[in-house]
Amino acid sequence: MSGRWWLVAVLVAAVLGAGLVGTLSAESVLVVEDIETGEQYHSEPVENGSTVALEYTHSVEKSRVYDAYRVDGETLVNTRMEFESYGWGLPARVNVTTVNGTFVYAPDEPIAELESLSVSPGRIADHTLIIDGTRHDLVALTDARDVRIHIEHRSLIERIL
Repeated sequence: MSGRWWLVAVLVAAVLGAGLVGTLSAESVLVVEDIETGEQYHSEPVENGSTVALEYTHSVEKSRVYDAYRVDGETLVNTRMEFESYGWGLPARVNVTTVNGTFVYAPDEPIAELESLSVSPGRIADHTLIIDGTRHDLVALTDARDVRIHIEHRSLIERIL
């Protein structure tokens, strides 16, 4: 084999090897992107079982609401809701417990399994995104633009690019 063919063979093997490694080492990433433009405001690696939560002030009740989700593959499974008073959009006909004056809805079965969350971060509501305990000011992050929060699987090559 001449030097030229040997070089071509090595390059082909390197490209195929990089492609194989890139597809094998995919990771799950939580993505916050603009609903209209698709611009990504935030992305962060997550694992199955990671907790993703939204915390905000209810627009009518002016009280804290906390919605927790568990990452399950490419879905977000709503597992818990905490709220300080009943109001529009909050569960009124479910069994809740009271913990230190806060209503907690944590059913045995998941509340919902969602491919994405659509959120309109509000300056008055002060939406906060919490990923495995780390807090992100969703209003500042997005300049209060409507966003879609979802899970993507990215290969090593996609992460590098």
